[in-house]
Amino acid sequence: MKGKKVAQFTFSILIILFIALYTTQLTGYYEYTESKKTTLTDDAIARFEKDVAEGKEISAKNYLVEEKNYNNTASQFGMKLSSLIEDGFNKAMNALFKEVEKAVNSK
Repeated sequence: MKGKKVAQFTFSILIILFIALYTTQLTGYYEYTESKKTTLTDDAIARFEKDVAEGKEISAKNYLVEEKNYNNTASQFGMKLSSLIEDGFNKAMNALFKEVEKAVNSK
């Protein structure tokens, strides 16, 4: 009975993770962040070309956008916790698949 509960719990977690990943893909979050970077790059290229045409002095720092650093204690804790969860999930999935492999190969 315990194995059945573990399997149900694992399957439930996998379903929740799938729904979360599918939702982020469906909403286009990743594409939005990447297109935002591209747009900023296109603006920098346009400014660079304009400065070259006008004969201004060129400096790379004028065209690169500095990203704000939002690191603080809470975000660092979140990253460490995320890493810990990732490692645990990887180990659990590897163990699960090894057990499935043993079950498949034993029959």
